[in-house]
Amino acid sequence: MTTAAGMTRIDTDVLVAGGGVAGLTATAAFAAAGFRALCVDPVPPVTSAEADGSDLRSTAFLMPAVDLLARAGLWERLAPHAAPLRIMRIADAGGAPGIVRTTADFDSAEIGADAFGYNLPNWLLRREMVAALDETPGAELRAGVRVTGLTPRTDAALVTLSDDTQVRARLVVAADGRDSAVREAVGIGTRRWGYGQKAVVFTVAHAMPHQGVSIEIHRTGGPFTLVPLPDRDGEPASSVVWMDTGPRATALAGLAEAEFNASLAARSCGVLGAIRVTSPRRVWPIITQIADRLDGPRTALVAEAAHVVPPIGAQGLNMSLADLATLLELAATADDIGAPDLLDRYNRQRHRDIRLRIAGIDALNRAAMAEARPLRDLRRLGLATLHGLPPLRHVAMRLGLGALRPRGHADRH
Repeated sequence: MTTAAGMTRIDTDVLVAGGGVAGLTATAAFAAAGFRALCVDPVPPVTSAEADGSDLRSTAFLMPAVDLLARAGLWERLAPHAAPLRIMRIADAGGAPGIVRTTADFDSAEIGADAFGYNLPNWLLRREMVAALDETPGAELRAGVRVTGLTPRTDAALVTLSDDTQVRARLVVAADGRDSAVREAVGIGTRRWGYGQKAVVFTVAHAMPHQGVSIEIHRTGGPFTLVPLPDRDGEPASSVVWMDTGPRATALAGLAEAEFNASLAARSCGVLGAIRVTSPRRVWPIITQIADRLDGPRTALVAEAAHVVPPIGAQGLNMSLADLATLLELAATADDIGAPDLLDRYNRQRHRDIRLRIAGIDALNRAAMAEARPLRDLRRLGLATLHGLPPLRHVAMRLGLGALRPRGHADRH
């Protein structure tokens, strides 16, 4: 409908603010569940040539997240491009430079799973998810459009968009990032802290096949992680997240290619043989952030609008999809998907789990940053102890996978 003033007005069940991986998944999942879902993303549409390699990060979906993607109708498109993560290997290189002195393998077969999950490049995720939304009844994506105003009402939220559209939505899902405009509009604060770290992110080709093994190498400054990707141009490929102190990471990112490849070979300790960078390098700040609450009037915070964590253990995006899984579960039997009591239950169910996971990730990151040799030796001892006790090892693997709540287990009290 268009008003006399020229503003277009539309109704929808769910308005998703933010068109990253979490926002696109939310839109597809709500539409698959029978709701009308509109996603608005301030990032303008890009051509396929621009999209290929535009986001050098990759996303590892653990199996509970893969299940959610399947229910949202997305996994069928993504599966052909995914690299399985069958073993999570932690390597301690805290002794002589360039030498791994201890490794610990966490094998998905030990807990009866074919894989812990699958890894895909972010640029490909966006391409395939956008294409899927075009074919999904009830789903719509408006790229290059952002939320400019939000007014909660008793039965809906009135949302103003930058293209002069006013949307009446029963629920607003804020998936618009760590500096969320929607979170600010509903007055929810955050707690944030840093580590003096940054991550250099890029892709590599290497001589040895990765065989579905994700490798996290600990020395100082933070973990150096090699995550399997599908072969590219006939060569084994992985994505790399190289965490270090801010000054070191900035210096690394500025090295000439030959010098950077030499530093890369030393830091990777030769675990995949000869290795070289195959993409530009990007630098990302490492922080932890958590919102004071995950709900506001007619609003639910998910993903980085709700929490930001260092990229350790593939928890970040999987925590985000756990938010979505809980919200969908509550909405499935609700008369009003934006009712205050439903959103309060969402906040209570997710906030405690998020706080616990943040505490664990924070501790792991600080251990990985250790500079002093005695602290590195203590870290090595802790790793050996965890890996050497099978019951404890299996519990750790299940906790790592348990980012999503099982269906049908919502707290209804």
